[in-house]
Amino acid sequence: AWKWQVVSLFLLCGWGWVSGQIHYSVVEESELGTVVGNVARDLGLKVEELPGRRLRLGSEESSRYFAVRLDSGTLVVSQWLDRERLCGAAASCVLSVQVVTENPLQLFRLEVEILDLNDNSPSFPTAHRTLRVAESATVAARFPLESAQDPDVGTNAVSSYRLSPNSHFSLDVKQQPDGKLFPELVLERALDREEQPEVQLVLTAVDGGSPARSGTAQVTVQVLDVNDNAPTFDHATYKVKVPENTPVGAVLLRVNASDPDEGPNGETQYSFGVHTSDSVRRLFALDPRTGEVRVSGALDFEESRFYEIYVRAHDGGVPEMEGNCVLQVQVEDANDNPPEVLLTSLLNPVPEDTPPGTVVGLFNVRDRDSGANGDVSLEISPSVPFAIRSLQNHFSLVTQKSLDRESTSQYAVELIAQDGGSPALTTTLTLLLNISDVNDNPPRFSQPSYDAFLQENNPPGSLLCTVSASDPDDGVNSRLVYSIESGQVQDAPISSFVHINPDNGNLYAQRTFDFELLQVLPVSVVVRDSGSPPLYANVTVYIFVLDQNDHPPTILHPASDSDVLEPQRVPLSAPPGYLVAKVTAVDADAGHNAWLSYRLLPQSTDPSLFHVSLYTGEVRTARAFQDSDMAVQQLLVQVTDNGDPPLSTTATITVALEEAALEESFKPQDFLAGAKEKPDLTFYLIIALAAVSTVALATVTLLAARCLRRRGRAAVSPYCCCWLSESPSRDFCKHSSPKLQLSSDGTLKYMEVTLRPTDSPSQHYSSRFSPASERSDFTFLRPCPTPATLPRESGVFLSAAAGGTLRDRGQVSGPGRGPAQAQPNTDWRFSQTQRPGTSGSQNGEEAGAWPNNQFDTEMLQAMILASANEAADGNSTLGGGNGTMGLSARYGPQFTLQHVPDYRQNVYIPGSNATLTNAAGKRDAKNAAPAGGNKKKSGKKEKK
Repeated sequence: AWKWQVVSLFLLCGWGWVSGQIHYSVVEESELGTVVGNVARDLGLKVEELPGRRLRLGSEESSRYFAVRLDSGTLVVSQWLDRERLCGAAASCVLSVQVVTENPLQLFRLEVEILDLNDNSPSFPTAHRTLRVAESATVAARFPLESAQDPDVGTNAVSSYRLSPNSHFSLDVKQQPDGKLFPELVLERALDREEQPEVQLVLTAVDGGSPARSGTAQVTVQVLDVNDNAPTFDHATYKVKVPENTPVGAVLLRVNASDPDEGPNGETQYSFGVHTSDSVRRLFALDPRTGEVRVSGALDFEESRFYEIYVRAHDGGVPEMEGNCVLQVQVEDANDNPPEVLLTSLLNPVPEDTPPGTVVGLFNVRDRDSGANGDVSLEISPSVPFAIRSLQNHFSLVTQKSLDRESTSQYAVELIAQDGGSPALTTTLTLLLNISDVNDNPPRFSQPSYDAFLQENNPPGSLLCTVSASDPDDGVNSRLVYSIESGQVQDAPISSFVHINPDNGNLYAQRTFDFELLQVLPVSVVVRDSGSPPLYANVTVYIFVLDQNDHPPTILHPASDSDVLEPQRVPLSAPPGYLVAKVTAVDADAGHNAWLSYRLLPQSTDPSLFHVSLYTGEVRTARAFQDSDMAVQQLLVQVTDNGDPPLSTTATITVALEEAALEESFKPQDFLAGAKEKPDLTFYLIIALAAVSTVALATVTLLAARCLRRRGRAAVSPYCCCWLSESPSRDFCKHSSPKLQLSSDGTLKYMEVTLRPTDSPSQHYSSRFSPASERSDFTFLRPCPTPATLPRESGVFLSAAAGGTLRDRGQVSGPGRGPAQAQPNTDWRFSQTQRPGTSGSQNGEEAGAWPNNQFDTEMLQAMILASANEAADGNSTLGGGNGTMGLSARYGPQFTLQHVPDYRQNVYIPGSNATLTNAAGKRDAKNAAPAGGNKKKSGKKEKK
């Protein structure tokens, strides 16, 4: 027998392989560990790959009875198998087994058939049965007997019945539609109670197993007295169809049996026949008097689709007689089972770099209903980057689009299963799929660049600024580390200047900074994340070193390196205002810290005899000399910067009073001789002059571009030549003639700026001013006429002179002058607090405030020095060049940048309506210019 079972096992396995589906079989009650089949071989898998591919059973139902051995790839029995308990009386007992492998993720479906053993003998419900038969029973009358029950199926079930030998009855075996056999006694010879009141019979049931098993029951036939009519049913077989959702208590039908006898022999009662199973008795009820059959339990199409109810009708005679019929109940399916979604495998979390089309989950769906009610469709919720692919009732969840954890870190995926019933039933399974991070986002700084401001002389370790970056990645991929890109600054590594905290981005100074050595330090900061591979970003931090007033003024003249100072010789006949000497100083600081002022200390021999210009450092006589004055005067001049707190330096000048002709105190040859002794200082001055000239050129270019942008303006000033480029008379005021008049010793006496219109040679403007003279003024000679093509507008004529104030004039009259002047350019207006002091004046008006805007000073310096650069070749006359805008200034041995604020009030800027000239009534000096436009001959101002 055991060999036959093994042969059957291999035959069934071969059949499954040929059919294209893996099919195994195993005999019930096999020992634990019995090999069912070699899964790895049948699936084409290598045994050594099984641990890496994580071969396992997919569902809990599969792993309950079987297990997979990874060392051999075989499927073995893991639990006791009892076919009768698993499948009951079903003809075939097949268990579905799911096998899952990973890398890649795959699902295989196997079928294992449980083979039946003939381990049960047939048995009757009762071991002894009494059958009452009337003696009047006709030959061929049939009497049903109880069927034997055998839990085994197939050939091991009941296959035949035998009846013990007797003279009255024979045995007839009938087969039901479900294949079951039930025996009936057939009366072969009439009974005679008086001859034999009862007949003892033995009924034997035999199964088809090998060896065969059997069971017996004792049947006693009692011969009754004559009640010769048994109840008869209208139909031997009743058929009815009922939906499975029929409520409890509903009447299926009513059976009816009639008995022609009278009295008790004709009274019929109904009951279930002996062949009616217990499950039928639980689901149906029979009224013994009316014959109504009712539903007494919940019907389920999925459990049983067909029921046979045996109904017995017996009368009240003695002995009673009975009749039998069969009620066949067909249960119809109703859509009462929602579909089920079974999760087989799921990849969670899903990496965000998973390509589209990757399988991340496997599912099965089932519906216990039949027909259209059991057809299940599976849909996925919209607006998620996943899709469903189907193969019969197996589904896979795949990625449909690229994933991005930074935009969505978790998806709630709803799987909606719906059957084909009406109305349809649905089941929803929600999966929370987490998206794991990959390093796909570089860090980003919060600003495109950073500016840090640091006072010079800072202590090392000072916090400069904090750079901040962010990374939208997660975990270690968003952990940022800051560093400084290597480089050289002034032949030193940049790491010796600054240091950055790698964790928080704080930037610290490594050393003390000096503004005079380094003004701007660009630092490239790099941030990287901790991903693999890491991603980078960089940003530039500009560190601006702010100046402190840490340098006192340096005296250039008079030189203080000689032991004996050469006295300055001054004639006793020198008038008040005579130029005795000039103190020249510079300051290494910048901005306001480099603005210098001069004053005479009271420790001088006679402070009342001399006066020092506040901003130029010119030392002049305050009064005429007297005989009582000492012949040798020692002057202490203090030079103070504009810092906070201010720093100062003292220069000592010795003045000797002599009887000599009136001459200028300084010789240019002396200054040049001193300059030769200091070649380094001369070199620095040349470099500074070249730098300022470059700035002046850039300023002129910027102003020219500004003029070009404003060409389209309808109303412009007719006296600003740069506005006339698109005018019909664009040659108006085209030629200007700035001239420098030098003295015989090479010093600058005055500068004249002449503006001549091309269309009227007889009318022009002329301006003369001398940096060392108190009589510098603006002379209104012949005004340029307004061209006929230009609109005339009323305006304000602004003028200022050395020591004067800026004021408005409604109109300036003169030959050829229009009714009004154009609106002045407000770019050159100065408030009272912005007005610089006078140059070389004796009154107290030179104590005016410095310019508040450092750019005004530097721009004016640049323009004047550019003109001075053109005059450096010694020519006494300069044309209005393109680079200097027609400006000329004094350029000589005593010119320094600190003197620029003195000159701005004496300069007329071509292209601007603001004219700086002497204000009438504001000076106490001689030869003040009349307010009405005094005419002077151009270029003929008298020399001192």
